[in-house]
Amino acid sequence: MGKTGKVYLVGAGPGDARLITLKGLDCLMKGDVVVYDRLANPSLLGKMKRGAEKIYVGKRTDRHTMKQEDINQLLVDLALTGKTVVRLKGGDPTIFGRVGEEAELLRKHGIPYEIVPGITAAISVPAYAGIPVTHRDMASSLSIITGHESPDKLDLSINWEKVTNATGTLVFMMGVAKIGYISKQLISYGRSPETPVALVRWGTRAEQETLTGTLVDIEQKVLEADFKPPAVIVVGEVVLQREQLKWAEFMPLFGKRILVTRSRAQASELVRQIEDLGGESYEFPVIDFEMPTGTALKETDEALSSLEEYDWTFFTSVNGVEFFFKHLERLGKDIRSLHKSRIAAVGPATKEALRRYGIAAEELPGRYQAEGLMEAFAGALQAGQKVLLPRGDLARTWLPETLREQGLAVTEAVMYATVPTGEEDDELVKLLREGRIHAVTFTSSSTVTNFLGAMKRMGFENPAETLQGTEIACIGPVTAKTAEEAGLHIGTLAEEATIDSLVTALCEWKKKEENID
Repeated sequence: MGKTGKVYLVGAGPGDARLITLKGLDCLMKGDVVVYDRLANPSLLGKMKRGAEKIYVGKRTDRHTMKQEDINQLLVDLALTGKTVVRLKGGDPTIFGRVGEEAELLRKHGIPYEIVPGITAAISVPAYAGIPVTHRDMASSLSIITGHESPDKLDLSINWEKVTNATGTLVFMMGVAKIGYISKQLISYGRSPETPVALVRWGTRAEQETLTGTLVDIEQKVLEADFKPPAVIVVGEVVLQREQLKWAEFMPLFGKRILVTRSRAQASELVRQIEDLGGESYEFPVIDFEMPTGTALKETDEALSSLEEYDWTFFTSVNGVEFFFKHLERLGKDIRSLHKSRIAAVGPATKEALRRYGIAAEELPGRYQAEGLMEAFAGALQAGQKVLLPRGDLARTWLPETLREQGLAVTEAVMYATVPTGEEDDELVKLLREGRIHAVTFTSSSTVTNFLGAMKRMGFENPAETLQGTEIACIGPVTAKTAEEAGLHIGTLAEEATIDSLVTALCEWKKKEENID
């Protein structure tokens, strides 16, 4: 028998993917297989190492995908094959997470394991609704109570006489369906009918919703609002703090789940800005970039063999810059070979990428499209001059054709090949079918083409029709044209072809939606 693996019982936090701990993320990134449930943010699965297996064992109120006993045995079976197993659980695994049962069976089979605590929803979800569970003047103690049982079971597991007034704040986990019974019991055992109550649904996620009332009227409010689980119930005077302290709802992109289709290597800045503004990003990279091969690589080497002859070098993308320097290193060259060349960049991101390599590229006009090069340098471009265009294999032909029309000798050097990732994502399929992706961002024509192709692979016969109710946000007119030709309706277009401008446009879209509503 081979070496036994190890199991990490990891708390994923309440929902916001950034609330996982550093250790939890470290475990997730090294797992050979991840066993997860629906309360763990599915975007965390994007952090898994390449080739890792994922197994969904989540439970819903209407059905159980896998019994707890079977989950326990699954962890054992996987570890016995020598795999590093991550059991990813929503919130903290020790608070109603049944981690004790999982750990007990692992110990019985001699399988090493670690319990990695997570941020519990009992505290973090109220915090995202502006409710601190303790307060110097209102509550100095806290009880966390299960609410996800039938009334008979609740009476067996909860000593109502002691619990009702034991602490200033009571937090019930998963008790929405029993809110009427819980309220009646608390009132009958001495809590004032006017005690404030808050239910926070899907706290820290894009669907976060808060309903407040009192013990005497909260059941009726839940029925009227058709308020569904999962939710955390907070009972106590601390609920009154919400009106003063609520903050998440005021974030510019609160309540919006925005799909990012850029390559994983490029997506970080867009993801960061979306999340900093209160939105929830969902990464689904549809393209990747790699070195050219075969004939394309030979042609690239030939183009770079005479760098000292070029009068101009036009960089049109960050990728073009990054791969250009990879090729220089591969060929044993450095930037001194371009001593004769004037260097220009399309777009501030490309210019900044060059600056990181110590190159101050020449200025361009504000539109940041390839056409801007002609406006900026029309007077300096002379027939007979040699131009190098380091670019991707799918770059537009407009610029080289226009330069050639003016008599310049243009060499197009393919720095990288754009390839589809071929990824599929069951969680994304579910979100798209349920209309829970509120906006899709496209940052190039290739992201449009490859995303629609990925949708077809995942079972959507008519992607454009599926996306009719989803905001389509494009970084520039070229990308927007590709999307329109594919049947998509463009609702948001960045004024400039930059990530900053795209995010600003998304914020404006959210504002308009709120005004309409």
